This record gives sequence, C-alpha cells and structure tokens, in this order.
Amino acid sequence: MPPDLPEQAAPLTPAEKVKAFPVAPGIYLMKDAAGKVIYIGKAKSLRHRAASYFLKAAADEQRTAELVKHIVDIDFIQTDSEVDAMLMEARLVKDTQPLFNRDLKDDKSFPYLQIRVREEFPRVEFTRSPKRRGVRLYGPFTSARGLRQAIQVLQRVFKFRTCTLDIKSDDSRWRWFRPCILHSIGQCTAPCNFRVTKEDYRKQIRHLRLILEGKKAKLLAELEQAMREASAALQFEKAARLRDDIEALQTLGKRGDVDKDVQPEVCALEPRKGMVGLRKVLGLPQTPRTLEGIDIAHLGGNETVASLVTFIDGLPFKPGYRRYRIKSVQGVDDFAAIREVVSRRFRRLAQKPGSTEQVFPDILLIDGGKGQLHAARDAFRLLGVEPPCLISLAKREEEVYRLDEAEPLHLSRHAAALRLLQYVRDEAHRFAQHYHHILRRKRLEN
Repeated sequence: MPPDLPEQAAPLTPAEKVKAFPVAPGIYLMKDAAGKVIYIGKAKSLRHRAASYFLKAAADEQRTAELVKHIVDIDFIQTDSEVDAMLMEARLVKDTQPLFNRDLKDDKSFPYLQIRVREEFPRVEFTRSPKRRGVRLYGPFTSARGLRQAIQVLQRVFKFRTCTLDIKSDDSRWRWFRPCILHSIGQCTAPCNFRVTKEDYRKQIRHLRLILEGKKAKLLAELEQAMREASAALQFEKAARLRDDIEALQTLGKRGDVDKDVQPEVCALEPRKGMVGLRKVLGLPQTPRTLEGIDIAHLGGNETVASLVTFIDGLPFKPGYRRYRIKSVQGVDDFAAIREVVSRRFRRLAQKPGSTEQVFPDILLIDGGKGQLHAARDAFRLLGVEPPCLISLAKREEEVYRLDEAEPLHLSRHAAALRLLQYVRDEAHRFAQHYHHILRRKRLEN
C-alpha cells in the first residue's frame, strides 16, 4: 500500500490572512467564492485597515456586515505611498466595477494641470483629457477640487491666463480687446490686450514651472536677486512688485480662516457648455464669461443680509464674493433689499474706478421671480446705469425671467444652461446662509 500522504493544511481564512499583510500603504482586493473581486479599498496600513473588516464592531455596520458575508479571499497590492494607493484604487474601481464599491465608479479620469507651452502666451488649465504634444503636464491629482483651488492660489502669485483665447502677437486686433475681471483685480497680466510682452509673460510661466517642479528655493533666490538689482537701479516700483511676489510665495502653504475663506461647493457640471447654452437661450451676441448672482437671507425677521457671488467661465471665483448687511430695510422686504444690494454693488463702479468691482458682469442673476427682477432693474434706473443681461430664477418651477419679456423661459431640467444658473443661485444662497451663521454665532458669543 502506498504510504499515507501528509494532510494539507486548510487554507487561511481572510481574517487570518490579513494578519500577514504589511504595515504599509496599498490597496486590498476582496473576492467572492467565484474569485471575482467584489470590493477594492485603499489603506495607509494594509494590515490594520483590512483587519478592521473582521472585528466585532464591523458587524454592527449594515453595509460592512453584508460585504463581509461574501468575502472568501483577500489579496493586496503594496504601493510606494498613500497617493499611489489612492490613484490605483480609483483606476481599478473604474476598470473592474466591483459590486460593493459605490464611489469612484464614474468614468471620469484623473485631473491634471496642463500648460500649453507651444502657445505664444501659454495658458494654464485644469484638464481630465491631457494632450500628448505641446504641453507640460503636472499630475495626476487625486482631488479635482483641490487642484482647482491650487490653480486659483498660484494665479494670484504668477498672474497667468486661464482663458481659452487664441492670442497671436501679430494680430493687432487684440490691442482693442477688453481684459476680463482677472486683470482688474491683479490676477492676470492681460496678454489678451498686449499689456505684457511675450518675453515677460513667459518668465511668469517659467516661475510657475519652478514651483510646480519643487524648485521654490531656487525661484525665491532669483527673485531676491532681481529685487536687489531693481532697488540698486532705483527701479523702486519693480522692486516693490518683486518683494510682494516673494512674500506671496513664502505664504503659499499657509491655511486661511474658515469664515474668511469659505470655499464654494464642487461643481458637478460642464461649465463651458453651460456658458455657451446661456448665450443661445438668452440671445447674447457672444459667449459670456462673467456671471454674478445675488441672494437675500433673513435673521429671524429682524435683520437682513445678502450675498453676491462671482463665476468666471462657469466656475466659482471666490475673490469676487461679497456679503452685505442690509441697512435701509426694516423687517422682511426682499424687493427693497435687492435694490440696496444692486445699488451698493454698482455704485462703486463710478465711485471707485480702481476697485475690484470695476468690471461689469456679462450676466446678473437674481434669486426670485419677476418682482425681484424688477426691483433690480429699478436700482439700475436710479443709478442711471445700463444693466447687464439681467435675469432671475424662480425656485419652484425653475423659470427664467427676463426684462421686457412677459413669459418666462422654461428650460429642460437637464440643460447645461439651467444647471449652471441653479449652481450660481444655490452658491449665492449658501454664501448668504454662511454669513447668517457667522452673525448668529457672534450674537451668541456676546
């Protein structure tokens, strides 16, 4: 008789298997009886995170308990860093669509910061579809919102353009082009109007690239040397500008105050498509770039506040946000409050030509119906100012009211133009409510 074969050890259960996982970042893959991946997760520590699914506490969470019932095997892939783990998790979830992964299943690819280096005046842009040639790419980034905010911070320092204009130095028509609000508030040097030479603009882009490539110290040294040379040559205005740039670079990493730097919500739409849609439905001669929205909020009927939000190219532009305490209205009177806000906002155009509010919006959106729209129109008449494209959005039926039009526009609920207007309206409401909460908290503290 053949000798007895030694019994094979039973395979480890998933709960036993994870005890041998490394204490390192990576992703873990949970499989069912058929060997199919049913869940993918990321971890700072693979051993600790994966083991947490098999603790008694996990059974109390319904979704986790349901997942664990189907786990027959578990594997891992170690990565060099947490960021690598996040990127790998997102990519694999998109590719394999595991049953229990509810997030990250959309078909969006990772965002990049892209510089179109072959353009005469290179633009800087956020993209999920990077070009293969003629660009310098940075990324991919794990947070689209974080990347958009980083671009805003960098633009305040390096003053690059983010528009889609095709600017050619040999086309003299650009000399008559009106720069957008970004130039007015000192965040773009306006190559669209030749207010910066091609050589100087490319220096701006070079400095930006040094920061993006981790060479901040080298850039600061160059700027400090240039500042000393400008001062020695009695070019004090240039030296002061370089000093300000150095200070801004040194504070790039600092966090802002929550009340002062409240962030807009994430925009889940196609901004450019929304702006083109607005041009069509409102009959505008060209695609708008700047859109402002106004909302009114009440503090228990005793005090009224208002907000004004600014969008550029369909995206929130936080430096253009304003909030107001209504001074001329007693009780609840939205119409009077709107007249005051519009008057205060646009009176500054004449009183403070150098202020950050000197650029007229292409569209002004009022939260409300026909009455609120007419209140805004009355304010422009009292100022003697011709209004921009003035519209209102009524919340219940989402009707768009226009001046001198008896009937409102009824846009498809899926139309990009309506979704953009809703986003602006909701962002103005959120910002007004945020101010409301600040004032209420101050009252409670006093």
